[in-house]
Amino acid sequence: MIALGTALWLGILTSISPCPLATNIAAVSYISKQFSQSRALLISGFLYAMGRTLTYLTLGVVLVGGLLSMPQVSSLLQKYMNQVLGPVLVLAGVFLLDLVELPSIGFSAGERLKERLSSSGGTGAFFLGSLFALSFCPVSAALFFGSLIPLALASDSSVLLPSIYGLGTAAPVVVFAILLGKGTQVVGDAFKKVMRLEVWVRRITGGVFVGVGMYYSLVYIFRVI
Repeated sequence: MIALGTALWLGILTSISPCPLATNIAAVSYISKQFSQSRALLISGFLYAMGRTLTYLTLGVVLVGGLLSMPQVSSLLQKYMNQVLGPVLVLAGVFLLDLVELPSIGFSAGERLKERLSSSGGTGAFFLGSLFALSFCPVSAALFFGSLIPLALASDSSVLLPSIYGLGTAAPVVVFAILLGKGTQVVGDAFKKVMRLEVWVRRITGGVFVGVGMYYSLVYIFRVI
């Protein structure tokens, strides 16, 4: 249950981080131009969110499932995962606290491709979500590769935890799709409030990661506790 709750929290934190949140709102805005009815907008927002979820699930299955399916790697992970988890959590926490900056990874979709997908109805919304999920910002990269993947490896979960993480990233998108149906001013106000909240949430999460990582390091590496 702790692992499931952590995966869900990591997904939500990823979605409300500045870069992914701005991307999500921009994507929903693109989609909203094609629909005048709130119901159609909500459905498209849901499909966009599902595109993100399935992309993270696929990455999780490939990365975690691939590593666990290799006997030698799996054996090493089972033996040394606790030792590795400590430094990895510390590093992820350091990135979340903005003490060190990560370069952006993934790729950025061109404006023409964005408009083309956003004008393709529900199918386009789904693939737009998948496309944006692959554009990792520093914070989302730290949360996914530095936190979720080690957690999934430690829990031997290549499907469930990435799925929960994906659903966590999807939930705020659906909320903003609903708000957008009520007007852009509502979205703008909500965006400002989320941005103020996100800074403190990310710092608290980063501090927890550093603390837990140091504890794991002291227990499993230095064996002083």
